[in-house]
Amino acid sequence: MSTSTSGSGATAVPATRRAVVVGASGNVGTSVVAALTRSAGISHVTCVARRPPAAAAAKTSWVSADVARDDLVGVFDGADVVIHLAWLFQPTHNPGTTWRTNVLGSIRVFDAAARAGVPALVCASSVGAYSPGPKDRAVDESWPTHGWPGAAYTREKAYLERVLDTFERDHPAVRVVRLRPGFIFQRMAASQQRRLFAGPFLPGTLVRPGVVPVVPDLPGLRFQVVHSEDVGEAYRLAAERNVHGPFNIAAEPVVDSRLLAEALDARTVRLPAKATRAALAVAWHLHLVPTAPGLLDAVLHLPLMDTTRTRQELGWNPRYDSRAALGSLLQGLRTGAGGDTAALAPATAAGRVREVLTGVGQHS
Repeated sequence: MSTSTSGSGATAVPATRRAVVVGASGNVGTSVVAALTRSAGISHVTCVARRPPAAAAAKTSWVSADVARDDLVGVFDGADVVIHLAWLFQPTHNPGTTWRTNVLGSIRVFDAAARAGVPALVCASSVGAYSPGPKDRAVDESWPTHGWPGAAYTREKAYLERVLDTFERDHPAVRVVRLRPGFIFQRMAASQQRRLFAGPFLPGTLVRPGVVPVVPDLPGLRFQVVHSEDVGEAYRLAAERNVHGPFNIAAEPVVDSRLLAEALDARTVRLPAKATRAALAVAWHLHLVPTAPGLLDAVLHLPLMDTTRTRQELGWNPRYDSRAALGSLLQGLRTGAGGDTAALAPATAAGRVREVLTGVGQHS
């Protein structure tokens, strides 16, 4: 765990009072809401989700809305900043569903923010928006954002980068910020992430140190992670400071097979990427795992990100290093941890049986 610092050349945005968080009930959304409510510069947070919780914390209110179909202009009216996080990772077997929410729904959010006269829009992009790049050095925010063509997630993130380019051109008075984080982990989201990416057949006991004997060492398996609480703080800074444009969000060190093996007290075994992908493809087609093989391809090809601009201009430094972020996920998986929102619930109706019957990972 590292120490936090807060130096930055960025200035605060005057009179940031009301924030709207779209997609407030998930892994990132809950951390963003927590960071905003701790801020003296935010008087109220309107939290938007398809399935709001029954109770609201201080300085917050909840609105039930689906970005793909509900009117959002009234929700955004009077807001000083809209933070857009809503995203569907599943069902990967039906990319039309994710496209309607992730792309068309996001376009509706952007349009509603403009129509409501919101002066600032902070959007969740991703390392997944980046074109394939190096694994031996880090790239800054100028690296091309055309994504990996073989995965719906990366195609959708890249497409929205082009949409935001057009939005900024057509609405120059709106301050637009894009955050591009790596993989985001926290203990409270472990059950949700198990449902979304590992599926119903992963036992929590399997992720205990010493139980897993080997970790596959795949060519290109180098990626970045960050703790959800640190991502929440990055969004708070983006909402309150006079910054614009893209920012890379990641902690150190880079995660590779050796670091994963260290966390699991295992050893590494070199495996060919093609064989591993083929096995994943079979499992995905049989609905045994929810992660599509194209996402593995993306992980093996996407670049490492340089966070210099984020630290210098946004004033962000993570409290947790990547080992701590990864450890929080593994600890949460072992204990079946979850949160108070429907998205982060430790278990769904009818448990893992329902996950299989309804499409693995779809109902989270």
